[in-house]
Amino acid sequence: MPRPRQPPLRLVRLEAAIVAGVLSSLRYLLADFIGDDDDAPPFLPDGLPDGAAPVVSEGIHRLIEYQGPSYAKLFVDRLRRFVGRRGVDDAMLVEIAQLMAMRMSYEDPIRIAQLKLAELEMAPGGPHVQHADNVCKFRLDELIGALPAVIAEPILDALEWVGWVHKPISIRFSTKSRWGIRRLKIEASLRRWRLFSIRYAKERVWVEHWLHMIDRSLTKQPKAASAIVQTATMVQGYGDAYRQGLADWHAIIDGLAKPAFDGVLPLPDLAAAVAEARAAVTPDPRQAALKRTIAEIRARVQFESQQPVVPAKAGTHNL
Repeated sequence: MPRPRQPPLRLVRLEAAIVAGVLSSLRYLLADFIGDDDDAPPFLPDGLPDGAAPVVSEGIHRLIEYQGPSYAKLFVDRLRRFVGRRGVDDAMLVEIAQLMAMRMSYEDPIRIAQLKLAELEMAPGGPHVQHADNVCKFRLDELIGALPAVIAEPILDALEWVGWVHKPISIRFSTKSRWGIRRLKIEASLRRWRLFSIRYAKERVWVEHWLHMIDRSLTKQPKAASAIVQTATMVQGYGDAYRQGLADWHAIIDGLAKPAFDGVLPLPDLAAAVAEARAAVTPDPRQAALKRTIAEIRARVQFESQQPVVPAKAGTHNL
């Protein structure tokens, strides 16, 4: 009787790696939910330059405060792919770490409540000193998006039906009263739900997209990598400013960077093109100036690439 054919060893290893990755992701997602995120703080990546260590350590502490040790480990794992990478010097690695830590600690209402409580505790006069209120204007879908998806999605569907999804809402974060402080603590405690929220899922995809664009730039156009790293500064804050920055970032990446990496846009100097496009960014929801500039850049490089190359005539240069 013939023996059953065994799968190739590499396939077995791949399947084991996939299973391990899924289990690791589940544990990471469930850790904060069940109050079991008691992991030790992650170590600095091996091979990290000495000059980058303080910045990476600051990022780890920031993200432990923001979400917990498991979340800080995700930061270290993401950064590790660029440590020792060809084309990534110390300055670029520091900038990637700084910007990634900022984007991973995005400003949702939970974060603002955390910062307000930290401000209260660290004040020179102690927690009894009054501080100015923070009044932040969010969009309604932004507030609902901080809730777990299973709760948020039906609410957002109802808001869309009545046309209130983009309705602006002002929220006051105050430490002037016991009730204000208690409310901040309740809001900050919602961080255990953050990993299940619609907003977190979108932010995680965005960070991975940004890192992927950096990786592709290092492979396809190394001279433009720094410009791609710095595009993360376009996406920050909350409310309309955040939405505008996110839309502008996608317009530049999808209109210039990605086509250049894919080889469908003959753009020899991507860094200059990104700088030109960013200079056209205005607080315009229609993105009229930005879209016009991107179209002009694309048309210009397409035209230049179609021009015949005229060979130099022999004997015309001076000896």
